[in-house]
Amino acid sequence: MPGFELFGAEEKKEVNDVLETGIYMRYGFDGPRKGIWKAKELEQALCERFNVKYAQLTSSGTTALTTAMAALGIGAGDEVIMPTFTFVASFEAVLSVGATPVLVDVDDTLTLAPAAVKAAVTPKTKAVMPVHMCGSMADMDALLDICREHKLLLLEDACQSTGATYKGKALGSIGHAGTFSFDFVKTITCAEGGAIITNDEAVYTKADAYSDHGHDHLGGADRGADGHPHLGFNFRISELHAAVGLAQIRKLDRFLAILRNNKEVLKSAMSEIPQVTFRRIPDEAGDSATHLSFFLPDADTARAATAAIKAAGLPAFYWFDNNWHYFRKWNHFKEGATLNPFAAPLAKAMEVYKTKEFPASDAIISRCISFPISLAWTDEELREKAGKLVNAVKSVL
Repeated sequence: MPGFELFGAEEKKEVNDVLETGIYMRYGFDGPRKGIWKAKELEQALCERFNVKYAQLTSSGTTALTTAMAALGIGAGDEVIMPTFTFVASFEAVLSVGATPVLVDVDDTLTLAPAAVKAAVTPKTKAVMPVHMCGSMADMDALLDICREHKLLLLEDACQSTGATYKGKALGSIGHAGTFSFDFVKTITCAEGGAIITNDEAVYTKADAYSDHGHDHLGGADRGADGHPHLGFNFRISELHAAVGLAQIRKLDRFLAILRNNKEVLKSAMSEIPQVTFRRIPDEAGDSATHLSFFLPDADTARAATAAIKAAGLPAFYWFDNNWHYFRKWNHFKEGATLNPFAAPLAKAMEVYKTKEFPASDAIISRCISFPISLAWTDEELREKAGKLVNAVKSVL
């Protein structure tokens, strides 16, 4: 799954370009950097790859989400509809801009259930944030219809689905803005990094400044001559990180081909087990195939199968018991445990999560196991792992 599995000479070459200049910051130092601008190159590569007008790199997927929300004008008093199944960064970003996260159920796509989204819309709703989990996409047509009907922003969290598409369009490029994570375990990695993509010039201009202390970057080589149209933060990526990502994005097609092949082998093997069903994917051709996600008949069987898979020396994610990715274990979120107390209206809105339950999501996630797919397996290793996976699941049925 992660791009670091295929690090090689390409990454070393790009990093060495930066090391030789000694200029690791993405802005300024125009002379000493000798024309080496890896962050700018990577942003241009993102635009070309995902067919968008603008890309802004940041220090992480989390800061990309925060920056995108700020650039879209999401803030205090606004509600952002998001799924119960996602990485904690999704709600952290909503809270970071003072907005209220409104969690709703997922369905068998493991992403936002459109009916649940529609039911959650209120006069305070500002945005819908689908999270394209584990390599695959939400039902974007249905979500776009809801956003158009209610005049809402659509912000795509594509941090786990770099390279995936929906009906020919790159995930992240379909809504008003989209975000990616390039951390160490993502499909392509910068070690740490993230990006916002958009076709809206105003959103890009605001994101560009917000991620660099509010600099408007109009001062040329003299950063001291920049204006500061609004407050911002230090969410910059470094040239070293961008250099790694530049080599990685050039390998993306290769990565996707390997992942899709490996997933097909695993899924074919698992299809022989009648009690196994698979995640519904709205556009199978667009799946980036980072995981094989499947369902077992009930929670007890899924939990036992997870243990059997791990006992066989294989990885498996049982999200129902995972405190990074599923609402049930987000105790810090439910209790509003923060070092910086929420403003009174937000604190009041968060009270609901102390007792709120999501039985529809529980019914999905409690039966789900996700098997991560490696880029580094040989054909022999792939066949061996497929056999072990099948045998492990069969052992508990």
